[in-house]
Amino acid sequence: PASSYPNSNYRVCGSAPFATALGDELSALHQLYYDPNIDNKNLAQKWLMQAQVSPQAWQFCWALLSPDKVPEIQYFGASALHTKISRYWGDIPAEQYDSLKTQLFSQIACFASGSRMVLTRLCVALASLALNMMPEAWPGAVAEMVRAFQEEGNVADGRARCLALLELLTVLPEEFQTSRLPQYRKGQVRGALGAEWASVWPLLRQLLRQPDSPGPVKARVLRCLSSWVLLDVPLSESEALVQDSFSALADPELFDTAVEAVVNAISQPDSQRYVNTLLKLVPQVLQLQDQLREAVQSGDMETSHGICRIAVALGENHSRTLLEQVEHWQSFLALVNMIMFCTGIPGHYPVNETTSSLTLTFWYTLQDDIMSFEADKQAVYLQVYRPVYFQLVDVLLHKAQFPSDEEYATWSSDEKEQFRIYRVDISDTLMYVYEMLGAELLSNLYDKLGRLLTSDQPTSWQHTEALLYGFQSIAETIDVNYSDVIPGLIGLIPRININNVQLADTVMFTIGALAEWLADHPVMLSSVLPLVLQALGNPDLSVSSVSTLKKICRECKYDLPPYANNIVAVSQEVLIKQIHKTSQCMWLMQALGFLLSALPVEDILRNLHSLITPYIQQLEKLAAETPNPSNKLAIIHILGLLSNLFTTLDISKQEDELGEGVPLVKKALPQSGPNPVVVVLQQVFALIQTVLSKWLNDSQVVEAVCAIFEKSVKTLLQDFAPMVSQLSEMLGQMYSTIPQASALDLTRQMVHIFASETDYFPPIKALFELVTSVTLSIFQQGMKSQKESGALKRKPDLFMSENLDVKAVFHCAVFHTELLPHCADVPSVGQVVQEEGKLLLQAILEAIGGQSSRSLMDQFSEILFSMNKHCFALLTVWLKEVLQRPNFPSSRLTAEQKDTFSQQILRERVNKRRVKEIVKEFTLLCRGLHGTEYAADY
Repeated sequence: PASSYPNSNYRVCGSAPFATALGDELSALHQLYYDPNIDNKNLAQKWLMQAQVSPQAWQFCWALLSPDKVPEIQYFGASALHTKISRYWGDIPAEQYDSLKTQLFSQIACFASGSRMVLTRLCVALASLALNMMPEAWPGAVAEMVRAFQEEGNVADGRARCLALLELLTVLPEEFQTSRLPQYRKGQVRGALGAEWASVWPLLRQLLRQPDSPGPVKARVLRCLSSWVLLDVPLSESEALVQDSFSALADPELFDTAVEAVVNAISQPDSQRYVNTLLKLVPQVLQLQDQLREAVQSGDMETSHGICRIAVALGENHSRTLLEQVEHWQSFLALVNMIMFCTGIPGHYPVNETTSSLTLTFWYTLQDDIMSFEADKQAVYLQVYRPVYFQLVDVLLHKAQFPSDEEYATWSSDEKEQFRIYRVDISDTLMYVYEMLGAELLSNLYDKLGRLLTSDQPTSWQHTEALLYGFQSIAETIDVNYSDVIPGLIGLIPRININNVQLADTVMFTIGALAEWLADHPVMLSSVLPLVLQALGNPDLSVSSVSTLKKICRECKYDLPPYANNIVAVSQEVLIKQIHKTSQCMWLMQALGFLLSALPVEDILRNLHSLITPYIQQLEKLAAETPNPSNKLAIIHILGLLSNLFTTLDISKQEDELGEGVPLVKKALPQSGPNPVVVVLQQVFALIQTVLSKWLNDSQVVEAVCAIFEKSVKTLLQDFAPMVSQLSEMLGQMYSTIPQASALDLTRQMVHIFASETDYFPPIKALFELVTSVTLSIFQQGMKSQKESGALKRKPDLFMSENLDVKAVFHCAVFHTELLPHCADVPSVGQVVQEEGKLLLQAILEAIGGQSSRSLMDQFSEILFSMNKHCFALLTVWLKEVLQRPNFPSSRLTAEQKDTFSQQILRERVNKRRVKEIVKEFTLLCRGLHGTEYAADY
């Protein structure tokens, strides 16, 4: 504590006697850096972290900076200093500020010619000190730093001091950005730093313009500029330095730091206010075009990348401002064309170039800005920029082209993945550009594809694929139903010579993207469905072919009965041959579920029998075997296939979806008897019970079984009714034998749907009582669960059950926020809350007082809020009684603080967020953390 500093041995700086043996720190540091044993290293690191935050650190950190120590040890000493200053500022007596400042200045001067890493940490420590003292305790801090390091010295000393000063000035804004200053202090300090820029920029300009300034000094100046402009230094005040930074781009040694400085300066949000300065910067950027072209021609990717970053930063951050300067429209258009050059930079991303991806966000921004103008201005801008965006489409589709097969084969898997992501970005950009160019864009793409496919000249599959990719990108997210070119496109697809996997994939995805259009134009299905079914047998096209079939079956199911037998047959064949991976098999089953949903019931049953009989037979065989890892995977796979089939097989929506105007031939026959899914489930129920009896202790198998019923219940709703009694009985047996989360999930689903149905309430009620009883016994063994809460919310009548121990549920502390709202309408709940509520409040306050992790405070806040909302009168009495106890819930609290907390809570009966804030504030007071930097970590 701060009070221990005066007249004690624990002084912040100087040579006071040690309270801890320096040898311990040195020994731990040697162990950390040099001991080959990883456990010893970890132990040493843990001990040193504790030592770093102890009061004794004020002594040993200075000793560790001694010139006779190795840099690693000196670095730890400097880091300890920074930790103490930045995190434990409140421990430093005000009368020691100046001596600490003097000591740090002295150490930085000593290390100016020493280890760079130690110097940097010392500069960071002094920066932290300055931030904590500014502006009252250290006015003009930066000006004093500049003066202190400009003292006369020999040439070597002078240069070293200059570099040290630049390091200090560089880390100061960086430390501010990451500092833990309270919000109100941040504003004060930011203002003080802004005022200090006047002491910084003349020094930087002088050093940057001096002909004899060495390269390292100029590089450090540019770094310093980068750091300061992030504080929102007005662009008008940094303009001269930014101009100098452009000049530095010609020097290869300064290029990277100059790029960073320019980009940071023109990317600040506030810089758009300085229109005249921005207009001066446009020609500066345009003058870099020759350097850019030379870099591209010579394969200098770093230089082209850097210049592109500058052009994009100016265009992206200030496109609206520059668009509005209509008298300068030609120079801005030149900048846009320069960025277009960067978008179309030669080479394949990411192998031969990495620059083009930087530009994509610019095209979004420019389009947004153009489209945001009022109609008359927008028309003028569109006249200029629509041709630019048509050119952009050509450039993007060229960049999206795959390399030759030979070259692509040499790419690493990481390069292929980066290229895939890059193409997705291009796809998103094309979709966005469509909003500006509209139907003309589709016509443009169609014309190009038509010429390509009808030409006598040999064409590369890459060119065809890229044009199709453009169509797919737009059709995936845009409603193209009105487009007059889609019929032509569908007609062209069968003409494509599909001799390549990538091309075949794109053909599939394009068909999938047009599934909604095909639903409105079913006559075209015969053109493309054979291609999809053929691709289904190719494992290389697994994802694209299965996902496309699923989309067609979902969107066009009422037009597919003529093709149903063929689709089912092909699907069965590829499933039996195990061509596809598990996830694609599941998608395929979902596709078949959609398909079957549109058929007459007898056709559904016939196809289901044909489709799943082989799997039922296989499951019977597996169920008879002794459990082992191999047959477990097979069982889970089969159960997954069934549950995915039942997820989408829903005949109840036929009439709703078809509506009045649909021809009768498209409609399924009226349903007579139980739902086909229920028929199948009843047939396999005994088999599933057999599987469960063998695998009841395996959560994955149980989860797979529950998934079949849960997905069926969700899809069928009341149509699932015939299964309720037997499934409730099976669930009860499962859960009482070995309780598992998936069974709870299914129970909740059943309660949600059937607890309000009079005919099914008895089995649901019995299941709920059983599950609750078992869950409570688990709690009594010290375990926790939260799965039943949804059921309680949905069906409060369940609380009325004479077999439900409401008091025990209350004591589990799981369902409080669900129980409390029923204080008034459920007598048993009201009685329990009346009798036990004070005990609950006491437990909550103990947790808030420090007995539970701070990460759990939101949950306790919710219970307090619920108590206040639903039993306000009782809470008022309980709070008064409980908080009267001395030292409760924390010895750190005053009576006034407890009273304030009580009043704040009782006032908030509507604003749950405010209650959370009150509890968080109170728990910090209880723990003695209020107002500390440590509190800011959470």
